[in-house]
Amino acid sequence: MSEYDLSFYLEADRLALRRPPWPLWKVLLRGDVIWQFQTALRICEYLDRLPRPPLSVKMGRRVFRWWLERQKVKLAFSIPLHVFGPGLSIAHYGTIVVNENARIGANCRIHVDVNIGSAAGAPLEAPTLGDNIYIGPGAKLYGAIHIASGIAIGANSVVNKDFLEANISIAGVPARKISEGGSHGLLIRATEGLTATRGKP
Repeated sequence: MSEYDLSFYLEADRLALRRPPWPLWKVLLRGDVIWQFQTALRICEYLDRLPRPPLSVKMGRRVFRWWLERQKVKLAFSIPLHVFGPGLSIAHYGTIVVNENARIGANCRIHVDVNIGSAAGAPLEAPTLGDNIYIGPGAKLYGAIHIASGIAIGANSVVNKDFLEANISIAGVPARKISEGGSHGLLIRATEGLTATRGKP
């Protein structure tokens, strides 16, 4: 919603991805395609929320949306705006599909071949995930389900029900609780340090 929010999101994503503190121009010109995608995603989210932008901003918004769509095709990402909180970490390029009605909190680590989608015949019913969620390769989450913060979702799991106990691991088809150990150590909780030094966005 503001330049401060944009700065916070970009820095949280950078920390979550373990990338060096490069200036924006260097990020956009270097070949790190995932970092470029996440940067374009955040800029587009910011520009999309500006009320009554001037013509120059409208043109910039079109340019960045065009570039973002090209990156989506290149990387096989179907990730809409305004879904992921700050601290997003996409582990690899490859197919990732996320429903536009899904809501995912801060510090999500997501792997290849993940689908976060709606229930069959109910396109508005998509998952809501808390903070600090680890999603292993090939996991499928669908429907109006709620996943508590700190949960680790194992590879190739199918999650179609609520898991409201925080800081656990789930896996299987269908998914079930497999251990008390959650996502700790599997991702970087980038927003926690930023909030301590910068305040909340």
